[in-house]
Amino acid sequence: MNQPGSFSRRVALASLAGAALAGTAAFPASATGGHRRTVRFATFNASLNRSAQGALITDLSTPDNAQARNAAETIQRVDPDVLLINEFDHDEQGTAVRLFLRNYLSVGQGGAKPVRYPYHFTAPVNTGVASGVDLDGKNGAVTTPGSDAYGQDAYGYGWFPGQYGMVVLSKYPIDTRAVRTFRRFLWRDMPGHLMPPGYYSDEARAILRLSSKSHWDVPVCVGRSTVHFLVSHPTPPTFDGTEDRNGRRNHDEIRLWADYIGGRRRSSYLYDDKGVRGGLRPGARFVIAGDQNADPYDGDSHGHAIRQLLDHPAVNLPATPPAGAGGVEAAKLQGGANASHTGDPAYDTADFGDGAPGNLRVDYVLPSKGLIPGANGVFWPTSDDPLYRLVGDGRTVPTSDHRLVWQDVRLS
Repeated sequence: MNQPGSFSRRVALASLAGAALAGTAAFPASATGGHRRTVRFATFNASLNRSAQGALITDLSTPDNAQARNAAETIQRVDPDVLLINEFDHDEQGTAVRLFLRNYLSVGQGGAKPVRYPYHFTAPVNTGVASGVDLDGKNGAVTTPGSDAYGQDAYGYGWFPGQYGMVVLSKYPIDTRAVRTFRRFLWRDMPGHLMPPGYYSDEARAILRLSSKSHWDVPVCVGRSTVHFLVSHPTPPTFDGTEDRNGRRNHDEIRLWADYIGGRRRSSYLYDDKGVRGGLRPGARFVIAGDQNADPYDGDSHGHAIRQLLDHPAVNLPATPPAGAGGVEAAKLQGGANASHTGDPAYDTADFGDGAPGNLRVDYVLPSKGLIPGANGVFWPTSDDPLYRLVGDGRTVPTSDHRLVWQDVRLS
């Protein structure tokens, strides 16, 4: 799929978004009339993951953690109505989420206004959950948390259960009873799956789950309408060998949503964690969000995996993708792998520096037909912007190596 619009138009849009975001609010969501409402959806891989279980709770127990303050300010500057945070360590009691809401988001950071989310959803993920099987075929099943070897044999790579988890925050009510999760769906049960032939043992194939974290359908109630917030965080398509097991898994994790929104025949094989089969009802409104770890042109993704969503007939793409002027500046200053990229750096959402794979577009907010896309952006200020301190130059990472991506939609 070609990305529409001239380069000058894209840079102008990025500059406009950057200027708006320099204030304490940007394009605030509001009712735009008796029959239409504007809602801002966003995704942010905030890198609020830690190397030890419970460490995030410790860091959030006081209002003094610098990275958490930066993450909170980033959120406050954009002020999304519905937000997915990737890489937020999960705990069974939801303590970390409550602490982040109370100690950071409800307190103005760096001159920004507080933001309050009365509704949130989080659930267990596959990362760091021991599979009990030697998945990588190297050293037997490693069942003691806290090492790379353990992570390689977990259902999703992680040093302890819940590492790299997810949370959804919302200003609108969440229909928690109708949430569907697909954490336990087995990779082998996807027809035509891309599981690498001959790599996994029969024992591993029998138990390996598709989702490296989880896939959630979170229904958000906006007035009398429901928007299904479809969120996930597929595995990076790297850190493997010639078998490309992670690239293939990333492709099929993205495919799960493509099939889920693809109609009854295409989604009939899916089953959620309660055993309910099938996908999204045809015509239902949705927004797909998350760090998909796949760029449409560059990087190591398998078979241009993200185009399964970008080219999907049920998705209603905006005329211009979310852009940030800081991505253009970073690619130019860093050079290296960025110089050989095909994709427009204005659309990059992750700063991976000058080495392979370079900066990429990997974070997405994709609305469905039935939703009218409006303003959007990538929170990536340039070096002359006072908010540049929140993103850094690629060598220093004050918040995250990913950028917050947002998309306004109108409901008619």
